[in-house]
Amino acid sequence: MATKEVVRELVEKLTSIENEMGLLRETQKEILTEYEEGHGVDVKALKAALRIAKIRSRLGDSTHEADQMLEYIDE
Repeated sequence: MATKEVVRELVEKLTSIENEMGLLRETQKEILTEYEEGHGVDVKALKAALRIAKIRSRLGDSTHEADQMLEYIDE
């Protein structure tokens, strides 16, 4: 069983990480807004493209097959 001290230390570390993640999310929003307003970037399209790129990287050799399936679905 973990001691009271260990649990408190863990909670402090996790809380710190959550706070840092919140700050990073806020910074990300600011950057996206800056590029959307200042450079005309379509943020919605960018986010979709990033999701697709992540999926494609996980697919590896199956990318062609997935593309073919998408064509079938779009028909």
